[in-house]
Amino acid sequence: MNINHLRLENFFTEMSKIGKIGETGTNRPAHSPDEKKAFELASSWMKFAGMTTRIDNFGNLIGRLEGTNPDLPVLMVGSHLDSQPYGGRYDGVAGVLCAIEAAITLQEKGLKSERTLEIISFADEEGWRFNKGLFGSRGILGRLEEGELQRTDANGITREQALKEFGCDITKFKESEYRDGSIYCYLELHIEQGPVLDIQEKPIAVVSGISGPIWLTVKLKGMAGHAGSVPMPMRKDALVGASEIIIALNEIANQVPGNPTVGTCGTIKVFPASRNIIPEEVEFTLDLRDIDLERRNRYEKQLLDKIDEISKKHGLSYEISEDWKSEPRYCADWIKDIIRNNCEKIGLQDTPELMSGPFHDAMAISYACDYGMIFVRCKDGISHNPLEYSSPEDLALGAEVLYGTILDILKIEK
Repeated sequence: MNINHLRLENFFTEMSKIGKIGETGTNRPAHSPDEKKAFELASSWMKFAGMTTRIDNFGNLIGRLEGTNPDLPVLMVGSHLDSQPYGGRYDGVAGVLCAIEAAITLQEKGLKSERTLEIISFADEEGWRFNKGLFGSRGILGRLEEGELQRTDANGITREQALKEFGCDITKFKESEYRDGSIYCYLELHIEQGPVLDIQEKPIAVVSGISGPIWLTVKLKGMAGHAGSVPMPMRKDALVGASEIIIALNEIANQVPGNPTVGTCGTIKVFPASRNIIPEEVEFTLDLRDIDLERRNRYEKQLLDKIDEISKKHGLSYEISEDWKSEPRYCADWIKDIIRNNCEKIGLQDTPELMSGPFHDAMAISYACDYGMIFVRCKDGISHNPLEYSSPEDLALGAEVLYGTILDILKIEK
């Protein structure tokens, strides 16, 4: 093995101390002091790899290992260091730390490339703080949407304010954007966040593509009333309507057994939230994903029809906002071949090929260049949970495959 597995394991140990909750959990919000601490630690390791580092105006940490021909489009490798509010130690982190270990290994072996290598920890991949993810990876491509800086978190802090406090200059976004053609291709290692590799007893997978997600926020409005005196047939209960819509989403996603479609309600807010008052307003989020775009679009229409039908049934008005929508994005065959070849070189035969249900920064970057992804097994498929776990041995294998893939793309003779 070329990479240093003990050093890599130490990287995870040290990073897990920042934003630690409980024994194994992590809460490291985007654009927060804890993310800044994580950036400072990762930056120190990037510098050990001979990289120059900076934080751009979108809040991305970027390490750059200059090639002998800086005019060539860069090989970009990355993921993220922000976490869910009740997250684990490996989601996103694995991609950043394994990439840094690969870069250090390059430096230790004295290997030089004509093409520049960049490692990026993207800002706000998770999207929970401001209800809109992939901020940094969309930002560098000029793909932010109107009003994103005015989105607020649970404490009323706008993204604009959070970025300024993080040290970013929102008036200089253009300076942090990558020009067309400046990224050669993109690589991302990530824990699988699902159970397939664990069930198959395989440590690594080649990723085939990323499902297309739709994120909706639905607001239902009925009428509040006394919980003890308003007869059932006269009620306009927004929570009952929301409950039926959530069940409808579950039924839509499950209508064809075996399909990879998934549907989730992740958050729900009830007003006025009193046990003695009929709920008047409910706001909730819906997440629908599929690797098949035609089917995803068909299911989206079914869902919208159900929202309308159920709202009318209960005398409710409704509003729907579309927070995120993307078609499925497929990995480049030539990069998949390189990843698979590097699996075989270290004795991993019959490496499976899996689609990704979760979206990643790779989805945003795929609009600018070819991309490839490596999955690492996680125990019981658990993710977005403090119980999330990938073994040091599996992470080392993933880092070794990533290292070999980087060498092959940079055309470095081993």
